[in-house]
Amino acid sequence: MKDFLYNFFIGFIIGASGIAPGVSGGAFAVMFGIYERLTYAIANIFKEFKKQALYFLPIGLGAAFGFLSLTRLMGHLFENYQVQVKYLFIGLMLGTLPSVRKQANKHGYKPVYLITFFITLALAVLLYILNQTAGHTADVEPSFFLLALSGAILGIGTLTPGISAAFIMMYLGTYQAIIDAVPVFDIPVLLPVGLGFVISVAAFAKLITLLFKKAYGYTYYGILGFVIGSIVLIFPGFGLKWEYILGILLMAAGCAVSYLLSRFEKTE
Repeated sequence: MKDFLYNFFIGFIIGASGIAPGVSGGAFAVMFGIYERLTYAIANIFKEFKKQALYFLPIGLGAAFGFLSLTRLMGHLFENYQVQVKYLFIGLMLGTLPSVRKQANKHGYKPVYLITFFITLALAVLLYILNQTAGHTADVEPSFFLLALSGAILGIGTLTPGISAAFIMMYLGTYQAIIDAVPVFDIPVLLPVGLGFVISVAAFAKLITLLFKKAYGYTYYGILGFVIGSIVLIFPGFGLKWEYILGILLMAAGCAVSYLLSRFEKTE
């Protein structure tokens, strides 16, 4: 039961963060130590199907619950309490860094791995700069193709730590349409989004799994660069106003919770 609740919590955080602007669901998958197994399970869906299904059932339920239940709430929180929410997410990620470092060095450490780390860290910074300089696209009535593209981006963002699919969907003008469609199960909107999501996740998981198999250290440190970049880039700054003070308290609480939970993580 403890493992079920732990995995449900992980899924809940990933699902909630997947729809939050500026936050990467993939980063949390790395932070909680399930990223490699997740991509492998997706890429090899029929291999040890029962075992993988039982493991990912609570994670999937938690992700669905987090995504569906918090879709509107997350938009509201980011509009009105962005500083506090970002601090909370940063705390949740920071608390798992010790376990992430251990996972990255599972097959040994070589200084040369830092090359991919700094390359992906620089790419994360570049993505942030582009996000800041590009103009937002106004929400429009999205076509089937645009919705499917948004679903594909959501899938890639889920599996690529440091990339916020929500930001990209905002620029495409589909973010609000998808947010509005989720609570009412608007099939004409959700169907193409779902198709794009499934196709992109399946294809991208194959690539990531191959990279883990051929170059584990380089791949994991490259992913870690994206993750650290995402922590730095969502940092909302600091001030003496109440929202920053409350944010720091939330960050400390989130850090403590995720650190304690990461220590209960099952090692396979």
